[in-house]
Amino acid sequence: MSEKVLIVDDQFGIRVLLKEVFEKDGYETYDASNGKMALELIEEKHPDLILLDMKIPGMDGLEILREIRNRDLNVNVIMMTAYGELEMINEAKKLGAIAHFAKPFDIDEVRKKIRTFFDS
Repeated sequence: MSEKVLIVDDQFGIRVLLKEVFEKDGYETYDASNGKMALELIEEKHPDLILLDMKIPGMDGLEILREIRNRDLNVNVIMMTAYGELEMINEAKKLGAIAHFAKPFDIDEVRKKIRTFFDS
């Protein structure tokens, strides 16, 4: 059974790029453009890993991460942010985020991190 990755980002281009890259790498990949859709997919698909953008209109990444933890869902989360917001990154880590990437990110670096995560 292949590992499942959920990409949560309001930017269509980023979702398409990451989905394409991860599917080529053999992961079962889902994507969501907002918090509501992300939470529904988490409940339905039970991803092994979530790539979660920090800045999403409506419900931001931290709110989504809090909701995941409130529902007691034990899923690994990597945060993505276009901003060097140390406070938000630290808060995400307190909520159990295992890593973060700053945008624009190096896609090979992201792939390597994901592979390392699944190989460990």
